[in-house]
Amino acid sequence: MRTLPPATTRDTVRFRQAAAGDSGTVARLHRATVRACLPFLPDLHTAEEDSAYFRDRLFRDCTVWVAEVPAGRAASIVGYCAFRPDWVDHLFVDPAHHGEGIGGALLDRAMAANDRLMLWVFQRNAAAISFYVARGFRLVRTTDGSDNEEGEPDALYAWSRSRKAP
Repeated sequence: MRTLPPATTRDTVRFRQAAAGDSGTVARLHRATVRACLPFLPDLHTAEEDSAYFRDRLFRDCTVWVAEVPAGRAASIVGYCAFRPDWVDHLFVDPAHHGEGIGGALLDRAMAANDRLMLWVFQRNAAAISFYVARGFRLVRTTDGSDNEEGEPDALYAWSRSRKAP
């Protein structure tokens, strides 16, 4: 089994499994990050619809890990990964914290829990594609976007744990 990075990879970042009460904060982080990093996507849902989706579906169907940094007396969630058996449904990090290893540490949780993973990424999201390829994901197929609600061409990527002979 793959070893995980410690619960804190730096003095200021802490990783933990999310609780149901985190769904609203994660939904707001998702909305802000998508707007900042994927401006080509249409805004299809209201903030209230996003919140309901995260609360009623994503947090029900997936394991969700979050990354937190201190913010005064509390902590602020700056990244999250939602995954289920064989799939990464979401992985987003606040752009102010890109390049700090947060996305990799969150993805490690999903990789440790699964022998194989698949995920969808928009073809125009070159930064995410590079991130996943660097972690061993390989392109399975591309689409013209006609099957996703955004209508944006996407790509299916897959990863599997390498099995080494003894």
